[in-house]
Amino acid sequence: MPFALLLLGVAVFAQGTSEFMLSGLVPDIARDLRVSVPAAGALTSSFAVGMIVGAPLMAGLGRRWSRRGALLGFLGTFLVVHVVGAVTDSFGVLLATRVVAALANAGFLAVALVAAVDMVKPDAKGRATSTLLGGVTLACVIGVPAGALLGQLWGWRSAFWAVALLSVPALAAVARSVPAGAADVTRPALRLEMRTLRRPRLLVTLLLGALVNGATFCSFTYLAPLVTHVTGLPGGWVPIVLALFGLGSFVGVSVGGRLADRRPALVLGAGGVALGVGWGALAFAAGNPGLALGLVLVQGALAFGVGSTLISRALYAASGAPTLAGGFATAAFNVGAALGPWLGGTAIGSGLGYRSPLWISAALVAIALAVAVAIRPRRN
Repeated sequence: MPFALLLLGVAVFAQGTSEFMLSGLVPDIARDLRVSVPAAGALTSSFAVGMIVGAPLMAGLGRRWSRRGALLGFLGTFLVVHVVGAVTDSFGVLLATRVVAALANAGFLAVALVAAVDMVKPDAKGRATSTLLGGVTLACVIGVPAGALLGQLWGWRSAFWAVALLSVPALAAVARSVPAGAADVTRPALRLEMRTLRRPRLLVTLLLGALVNGATFCSFTYLAPLVTHVTGLPGGWVPIVLALFGLGSFVGVSVGGRLADRRPALVLGAGGVALGVGWGALAFAAGNPGLALGLVLVQGALAFGVGSTLISRALYAASGAPTLAGGFATAAFNVGAALGPWLGGTAIGSGLGYRSPLWISAALVAIALAVAVAIRPRRN
């Protein structure tokens, strides 16, 4: 993989840390800002909503700029709003900063995904995607548990400061790794790209990605209260559990990236079935610390292995939309990231308990499998 692609992963690591770190900070934010746990969980959903709106919008806006200019602008905005989030005492302001950060993150990821696949051979999009998303999984392994630990030691605001500081070397990495230059004038017309994005095969892939990602975020957002209230582990175990999920996700992306270009049906078929069964198994085993910790690791691997493969399949299917493909893939997957926490929070708020997000995750994956089976004859 090109070294420039690895450096782009540094920036994705900083942004992924911000996107996921609230899973370990939700209870603390709720107490400090005097809101309910489901309301604090909405910070994750608001970030996802910003990604949904921002990904295609920012990708379209980025057509006017050079890739380096767009990436630096998006990442600089991301840094500034984290400083604002770290100093505010208002839940409303914090919510707004999450939306703006998501817009910037969406624009960056949309441009970075397209830049990544352009750096490799046409038949290596799966590996390029997994390399870039390796920054996200490393955020789960290192950044998210570290954010949870910082939150326990010095309060949740320290995690926001840490993300702002992480963004500084990421800015330097982008400035050094991405070539300067004017915007690409050889790209297809916008209407031709939009026509590509209406292809049935692509739309189905994006729908499957939204459902699988919704399942992932539905459970991941509420892992902290699940661990402390159902599994019965003390709060100090929360960073460890988040690290286990992140370690699994890193393994899943790494293995999925190697198989996504050669045997995608194996990853999506067998991996999808195992993913759905695994969420149900975790719901049953949540009260047993040993089984719960093992399943958290496995589910992280399956969720990101299947999810990253769906992203690469979407980019293959949208090859005629080189500037907008990354934006629409990002938006679709964040539909799931917004839907999942909302469904999980609604279930918890209705008194169904902290296991309920796991059952919802199992149901979302089952729906995705049913859709895939139903449309397969038509696609052939």
